[in-house]
Amino acid sequence: MLKKKVLFIVNPVSGGKKKDGVPQLIKNYLDTAVFDAEFIFSTGIADARRIAKGAIGHYDIITAVGGDGTVNEVASAIVGSNTTLGIIPYGSGNGLSLFLGIPVDTQKAIETLNAQRIETIDSAKLNGQSFFNMAGMGFDAHISDLFAGNKRRGFYTYFKSTVKEILGYKSQHYSLDIDGKEYERDAFMLSFANSSQYGNNAHVSPKASVQDGLIDVCVVKPFPLYKFPEMGIRMFNKTADRSQYIEIIRGKNIRVRRGEAGPIHLDGEPQVIGTEAEISIFPKSLNVIVGESFQAG
Repeated sequence: MLKKKVLFIVNPVSGGKKKDGVPQLIKNYLDTAVFDAEFIFSTGIADARRIAKGAIGHYDIITAVGGDGTVNEVASAIVGSNTTLGIIPYGSGNGLSLFLGIPVDTQKAIETLNAQRIETIDSAKLNGQSFFNMAGMGFDAHISDLFAGNKRRGFYTYFKSTVKEILGYKSQHYSLDIDGKEYERDAFMLSFANSSQYGNNAHVSPKASVQDGLIDVCVVKPFPLYKFPEMGIRMFNKTADRSQYIEIIRGKNIRVRRGEAGPIHLDGEPQVIGTEAEISIFPKSLNVIVGESFQAG
């Protein structure tokens, strides 16, 4: 039987975790009767994308070993091709991999690769840049921007930053055009959800699907500060869409205008853009290995 060639692109710094032993760990549990494995460590921002782009056509599966940012870089390179994405989660949030049912435990994630359950999922673009899990502007983009410069990663650091910053953050006004219908909204934040969650099992749009050809535009309206714990609880118990402060509008082509330039995030990675954004969905554009618990459709 002809073996499948798989390339593992390892981000050595994602999630604040050392990866020196990862290649050997993968070799220990990967089915070598099925796969020929090679490993490359990325060396900086956008390097994983460059490596993945050059690997198209030479490997059957290209696997991102890292967090949401690493997954975004690899997936952005191979989206629209016949190459399949694999994920070994090693990040702070692991939003897409959790949604796809890929275990955080490394051994189990490798065993998920061995099982080769392949699904084709949607991708999206914001101002021409791909995202696969979640993009956003407003408070979560502000936090992502702050969090990016913090060497201490993880849920606790993120939560601490959120609590500190929420006291002084002011909501913004947004003009939305969703498939030709116009909306005016004041929002604490706007999330453009392909999957349901940010990461760490915090679900802002519990009914979102990566296979429905739609983006869930999640408008988180200004809410009283005393409601903050309730908003958090709702995200973790998958009832955020039942809150009076969250409105979800689904669409394929979205235009957003806001009063001033500022941060956005694409799969948790921040950048600053101007006052306008265009978001579009690209149905069934990425092949990915999913976990046993992933529900297709």
